[in-house]
Amino acid sequence: MGATLAHIPGEIGEEPDGKMSSGSSHLPELIATSSSLPSFSNVFVIMLENEEAYVPSNACIDIEGGSIMREAAVLPLPTWQNFYVIIGSAAATLTGLMFVVITLTARVRNRGSNEAVGAFTTPTVVHFCIALLVAAILSAPWQALWNVGLLLGLSGLGGMIYDVIVVLRARRQSDYQLVLEDWLWYTAFPLVSYIAFIVAAILLTVNPAPALFVIAAAALLLLFTGIHNAWDTVTYLAVNLSQSENTNQE
Repeated sequence: MGATLAHIPGEIGEEPDGKMSSGSSHLPELIATSSSLPSFSNVFVIMLENEEAYVPSNACIDIEGGSIMREAAVLPLPTWQNFYVIIGSAAATLTGLMFVVITLTARVRNRGSNEAVGAFTTPTVVHFCIALLVAAILSAPWQALWNVGLLLGLSGLGGMIYDVIVVLRARRQSDYQLVLEDWLWYTAFPLVSYIAFIVAAILLTVNPAPALFVIAAAALLLLFTGIHNAWDTVTYLAVNLSQSENTNQE
């Protein structure tokens, strides 16, 4: 191979007087260096006779600003970035379209109660906004998963408390009598999404892969719930507007 063997005193477990240090007397060193590279900095092979090569463990390797294991734990987040870009864009667009719904509500609901708006229209905007918030949280460049879990859990807790308020408003309002389907879409499904956010936030640091799928499913459920409720509100207002115009013409 054209390589020379060099014995380097004071290196690899050997003391300056040429004697091997304790615990390494059975480990003679053979250092192969290239003949054209005389300095020790160019040593490219270290062979330990009768010993297995040392393989560094990745269980605890510290680097500046954190550890490799922590970065590996945060690694699944960027893989979901495109998904949350779609969720966030849809939620933001639908939130803007809800202003049109509010305008239609102002034309039709001249004598209606504010409880109906608080029970049917405002919650839809809140659902879109929380879906947008979750998408923003999951798209941010976090350095640790516990930060994501904390904000996600607080979002889910706030949404769950708000959903209880919506239930109370729906029971108090007298403009519309809710049926089972309405209770499911306006109260039950959003509550399931918010509870899923809380559970996923708890499990995120323990088992991030399934927790991220739970978050994605909950965000989709919240988005589709808002779409259904917005469409339900628009169709209801359109029917009422048509009936009001026919009554005025008569």
